[in-house]
Amino acid sequence: MDYKNKPDGNSEHTLVCLSSSPSNAKIIRTAAKMVSALGGSFTALYVRTSYSNRMDEADRKRLQDHIQLAEKLGADITYIYGDDVSHQIAEYARISGVTTIVIGRNNTTRKHFWSKPTLTEQLAETAPSIDIHIIPDNTVKNNYRAKMQSFLHSLISYPRDILVLLLIMAAVTALGLVFRRLGFTESNIITIYILGVLLTSLFTRGYVCSVLASFMSVALFNFFLTEPRLTFHAYGSGYTITFAIMLAASIITGTLASKLKDNAKLSAQTAFRTKVLLDTNQLLQKAQDDDDIINTTATQIMRLLNRSVVLYAGNDSGISKGYLFNPSEDTPEENLFTACERAAAELSFNSKRRAGITTEVMSNTKCLYIPININDKVFGVIGIKIDGKPLDSNENSMLLSILGECALAINNSRNAKEKEQASVLAKNEQLRANLLRAISHDLRTPLTSISGNASNLLNNYDKLDSGTRTQVFNDIYDDSQWLISLVENLLSVTRIEDGRMSLNMSIQLIDEVIEEALRHIHYRGDSHNISVDCTDDLLLARIDAKLIVQVIINLVDNAVKYSPPGCDIIITAKKEGDCISVCVADNGNGIPDELKPRVFDMFYTGDSKITDSRRSLGLGLALCKTIVLAHGGEILLKDNDPQGCVFIFTVPSGEVNVNE
Repeated sequence: MDYKNKPDGNSEHTLVCLSSSPSNAKIIRTAAKMVSALGGSFTALYVRTSYSNRMDEADRKRLQDHIQLAEKLGADITYIYGDDVSHQIAEYARISGVTTIVIGRNNTTRKHFWSKPTLTEQLAETAPSIDIHIIPDNTVKNNYRAKMQSFLHSLISYPRDILVLLLIMAAVTALGLVFRRLGFTESNIITIYILGVLLTSLFTRGYVCSVLASFMSVALFNFFLTEPRLTFHAYGSGYTITFAIMLAASIITGTLASKLKDNAKLSAQTAFRTKVLLDTNQLLQKAQDDDDIINTTATQIMRLLNRSVVLYAGNDSGISKGYLFNPSEDTPEENLFTACERAAAELSFNSKRRAGITTEVMSNTKCLYIPININDKVFGVIGIKIDGKPLDSNENSMLLSILGECALAINNSRNAKEKEQASVLAKNEQLRANLLRAISHDLRTPLTSISGNASNLLNNYDKLDSGTRTQVFNDIYDDSQWLISLVENLLSVTRIEDGRMSLNMSIQLIDEVIEEALRHIHYRGDSHNISVDCTDDLLLARIDAKLIVQVIINLVDNAVKYSPPGCDIIITAKKEGDCISVCVADNGNGIPDELKPRVFDMFYTGDSKITDSRRSLGLGLALCKTIVLAHGGEILLKDNDPQGCVFIFTVPSGEVNVNE
């Protein structure tokens, strides 16, 4: 059962502590059963200390197995840093609202009242308001022998550190002899040895050399610099206290320096982890699509771990072809694309679980395969080449964080695209509704007029005189022409926007195009004063003449319809650089500023009324804009001085080859 996705019907929050202890798996399962019974959220916490880097391979493997087990049982994996484990657990529990802590306890007890309290005792003291469930750990034996073995192993493992220790002690002893010959007091010489202990802590690993340096500094000071010299005896009765204080100061100085150095390493690792996650987040925000997001993620993981990474993007039928991200391009990794490797990747994709090496599923592969998923959605699979070096807890936590960011980015990207598609569908639906509403309203008047006039002719033809019949025929003709013009505009807009209309470009005289357009102007143009002013007798343009004629017809017809009778309409044309600019200006009432941004929108007519009671579908100016843009020009609306408006559009100029 996945407890993370379980509805939170109460405020219960159970925290289980992770460790490399062999019994930690039992503790995790016990905590999972408690969550199943109590409900609420489930968190598995690992406190990474300065000792974490010193774990052997067996402990690292067990810790990784416990992390995977907790994740499998539905826990949210969380990593924090600090040497005071009990304080870190208590502080995290307080901030995150934990109500129950599940932790293990071994058989080790405090031998003396001055001994350091056990972790469970410290936790009970630092978090008194939280329920603490302690699971007995009977499988763990007394670990004092293990600690001693670890201590001895650290001495053998780092011969370089022993050499550094000996060199520093020799150097400070020689310096102490020089200072003694120069007449310096013993208190000054003691500080030199304390400095040597501090330097040993800085240039060696762990606490072992620091402690050894503390004892050696006392022994060397006693042997070389106190009377009688070259013996371990001392004449002064106060030397015993001096040696004890010197030893204590050296041990404290050395351990504190080592602890500060370890904390500095932890801080550096935390800063690096934060920077990597921040860079990844910024790169994912800039990614354009799913492929870009997944490729960015694989690249960041490759740079972070310095390992070969195999990427399989997910699709409806499974996973796609694998892509390799190799930090060393000189060493190809063809063996990462075998049938066994792909089978492990497909298993990870389908089961939404880890597969491959270091897992219990198809562990004979070279890569560890981890799905990129959020909730029940899987977007792909990342394969990490292990090469005999399993991921430690720090690398694993960063890897999970990056994969979580990747899955969230893909999910957000798809949601945004779905919203955009829904918005487009809604807009198209609105346009369709506007079109149907406009057609049903605007076609009613001319169709009613045509139907009524035709019925009148059928029933009263002989009763009508010749002039009346001619007028009725003209009315039918005008209404039918209006309908034809409307349909042509609508078809032209859809054809050009869909790319189904090809432009028949040729070199044309602009004044001839304008004259052709004026011959097709609606009869209502007789009530307005239309004039043409071309500054140059030879204005050539490379255009589709038929479409540009339609643009001029629509602009002039628009000026006629939306300006009172008797107004002046002036058409001008001139050359501006590589373009021909055509203006259609009127001195009518103009267009309000708030309506100007929408005059070129399809189906938008504003609040203007037309003199013949026919509403416009709002296709004329939209068609003009579409045609002009198809020619590579632009169309603008400006105010006329002192009143009215000016429509200006540009088309590319042309030249005629004289040799043709």
